[in-house]
Amino acid sequence: MLFPKKVKHRKWQRSRKNPDKVGVASRGSKVDFGSFGLKALSYGRIRSNQIEASRKILKRSSGKFSTVWIRIFPDRPFTQKAAEVGMGKGKGDLKGYEVEVFPGRVLFEVDGVDEKTAREALRKAGTKMPVKTKIVSRN
Repeated sequence: MLFPKKVKHRKWQRSRKNPDKVGVASRGSKVDFGSFGLKALSYGRIRSNQIEASRKILKRSSGKFSTVWIRIFPDRPFTQKAAEVGMGKGKGDLKGYEVEVFPGRVLFEVDGVDEKTAREALRKAGTKMPVKTKIVSRN
C-alpha cells in the first residue's frame, strides 16, 4: 500500500468540510499521461487500501501490455480509537493514510489498450472508490 516515507506531523487535525460546499479540483483535472482516465465527480477521502484495490483490479483487467498511472497519493494521516473505548483520553492511534479528493480530479489513467478494454477496466476500478466517478478520454 502507498504511504509517505516521512511526515512532519504524525497526527493531523481533521479539516471539517461541508461536502455540499466544496469547490472543484484546480490541479490534476485533465488526462495528461494515458488515453483514458477515471475522474472523481464528488468529494471524498480515499484511503491507501482503496487505491491499492483499484490499482490491482485495473492492472488485472487491462492486461499485460497496458500502462497504468496513479494520479493521487495518500499523504494525509488518519486516526481511530480502539473499539469500546470511552470518550476522552486523547486522540486515537494512527490507522493509515488517505488523500482528500475534490470533484474533477483524475484518479487513474490507462494507456496501451483499446477503448472497450480500458472502459471496462476503469469501470471496475471505479466500483472500489468511495466517490462517484466517470470515465474520460484525452481530448
